[in-house]
Amino acid sequence: MSLLPTWREVPATPGTVVAPDERLPWPQTVAMGVQHVIAMFGATVLAPLLMGFDPNVAILMSGVGTLIFFLVVGGQVPSYLGSSFAFIGVVIAATGYAGGGANANIGVALGGIIVCGLVYALIGLLVMGVGTSWIEKLMPPVVTGAVVAVIGLNLAGIPIKNMAPTDFDKWMQAVTFIAVGLVAVRTSGMLQRLLILVGLIVATLVYAVLTNGFGLGKPIDVSGIANAAWFGAPGFAAPVFDMQAMLLIAPVAVILVAENLGHVKAVGAMTGKPLDRYMGRAFLGDGIATMVSGASGGTGVTTYAENIGVMAATKIYSTAMFVVAALIAVVLGFSPKFGALIQAIPLPVMGGVSIVVFGLIAVAGAKIWVDNRVDFSDNTNLIVAAVTLVLGTGDYTLKFGGFALGGIGTATFGAILLYALLRKR
Repeated sequence: MSLLPTWREVPATPGTVVAPDERLPWPQTVAMGVQHVIAMFGATVLAPLLMGFDPNVAILMSGVGTLIFFLVVGGQVPSYLGSSFAFIGVVIAATGYAGGGANANIGVALGGIIVCGLVYALIGLLVMGVGTSWIEKLMPPVVTGAVVAVIGLNLAGIPIKNMAPTDFDKWMQAVTFIAVGLVAVRTSGMLQRLLILVGLIVATLVYAVLTNGFGLGKPIDVSGIANAAWFGAPGFAAPVFDMQAMLLIAPVAVILVAENLGHVKAVGAMTGKPLDRYMGRAFLGDGIATMVSGASGGTGVTTYAENIGVMAATKIYSTAMFVVAALIAVVLGFSPKFGALIQAIPLPVMGGVSIVVFGLIAVAGAKIWVDNRVDFSDNTNLIVAAVTLVLGTGDYTLKFGGFALGGIGTATFGAILLYALLRKR
């Protein structure tokens, strides 16, 4: 398996299925790359904003991470790596970030992200040696569904308590999630796939009219956009290796494994060519990309479901278009004007979007149960899911000396250990 594959060119005829080792003519491949940038854009930018990270660094590292992943899997697994929402809860817990502006304690979060990436990479090496069956036994759908759902539920209080200081802001949050909902159900095609981004833009325009036009709230300040340079270095940050933060953030590797496992299996099912033999390499590539991102001031990264949706809709699975998308993201990362535009988004609008996103994460966990037909008449599944949801939502915390393991951590380990203890032999 070479590091740089050679793609076989296929004609751009309607309905053509393009395999990972094939590509359309380069003009169409570039266009598809742009579409994949758009697909990942909303979530990849939103995640760093919710954690107080520099969105320019996150976009840059998403591109760099995708290129790293591409090289490690030998260009055989079509995937884009974007900011992972699995880190939000633990990063906020580790840094005490309350929302709005830069995260003053970003260094300790970065140290934890690097260690998480290292654990993830080591799991990848282990899978390359012994296969994936042990992961599937350790984390069956009832466990992975509960853990994913808990991420969204644990974060629910952040936009409601911290991102709407006035009554006007609360109403703007409602306008935002209604706008996203209308885009989701009243539009179609690519517009519908970009529901978060389009809903955010619509809500921001409404906010601008009500505040800058009628003076009902804090107006949007666009001076930062006007003064920012078109090109320049993003705000890189250095990691700080704090033991408590590392122990809190490292368990997210378990969630990333579950996400990537599902991604590789889904792509294999869509293409009709199982990709399980690349699973260990996919884990390793994602782990290395997460370490590089954390070392630079970026978020942890993961394979993106948004891009799976685009592939499913277009039937184009060429890895060439992800190289194009990654290079575009790298260019955007070096644009301070782009970063200033993102930073100008009003806090209550971000809060409204967060309500939708965190809810979607919770529902994604339930979807794992539905898709895998988890049997809740089985008391093992029932207890594992019930306890995990309450541990995470209630932010159940266990202390070990000076270390505290918060809700997402206790829920993750609790789900795995409970299942191992209660499952039928």
